[in-house]
Amino acid sequence: MEINGKTELYGVIGNPVKHSLSPVFQNVGFKSLGINAVYLPLEVSKERFEESVRGLLSLENLKGFNVTVPFKEGILKFGDLLSEDVKHIGSANTLKKTPEGRIEFYNTDWVGFLNALKELTDPAGKKVLVLGAGGTSRAVIYALKRVNAEVFLWNRTLSKAEKLAQSFGVKIIKNLNNIGVFEIIVNTTSVGLKEDDPPLFDYKKIQAHQVVYDVIYRQTPLVETALKKGAKAQNGLKMLLYQGVESFKIWTGKEPPIGTMWRALKRAFTENHARKS
Repeated sequence: MEINGKTELYGVIGNPVKHSLSPVFQNVGFKSLGINAVYLPLEVSKERFEESVRGLLSLENLKGFNVTVPFKEGILKFGDLLSEDVKHIGSANTLKKTPEGRIEFYNTDWVGFLNALKELTDPAGKKVLVLGAGGTSRAVIYALKRVNAEVFLWNRTLSKAEKLAQSFGVKIIKNLNNIGVFEIIVNTTSVGLKEDDPPLFDYKKIQAHQVVYDVIYRQTPLVETALKKGAKAQNGLKMLLYQGVESFKIWTGKEPPIGTMWRALKRAFTENHARKS
């Protein structure tokens, strides 16, 4: 890839983002389609968030970026247009700057999740347990409601679950003693990011007929135990890919080379995992 005066700038802002694998597959997408663009991790301090965003948006060659934690809600104040998905979910992960300089916000997390889950099972009409009531949970619940799944929500802090359940019209469960009644279990919490995280429930209770999806893109104890029990299970790597693919379409108006991007992402993920082992 040749960087020159016409190279367009894209990236992902958040804190932290040095670990992000988004640049791996997004740059492969640009290169495959011959697009003169580069995608970079853009780590922004929480204290200087607003001035950093204003600085980025003032760059002529900046055409868009992804937004990750902890800025998905705070970024909305910079928008001229919010998509319907953003209005419902309350957060954005994709910013597009139009040729006229208008700032548009989109949420592709819900599409990424739904496309990834559909590789395991069709959630339409099924009983789904969603663990966690944070920002990712909102996108997941929004996606599940769109396909008429029957959604049940659990969160350690009950008041937070009640507020979210009211927003989306879903049911709450207060304990995880009877997880066998659910056809699909989705973890949206950060539990599993660290090896020594205590489990959310007794993972040995997972049954072979169930489908388990963890939005964390590493092989968490939840996913590993589910697979051992004969259940279908997947980590969040495909969700990362598919949300990025949707962002790519929004920015470029082109159909991205998904297979090529997936192979690059999977290879980088495997190499990272090997280095940490």
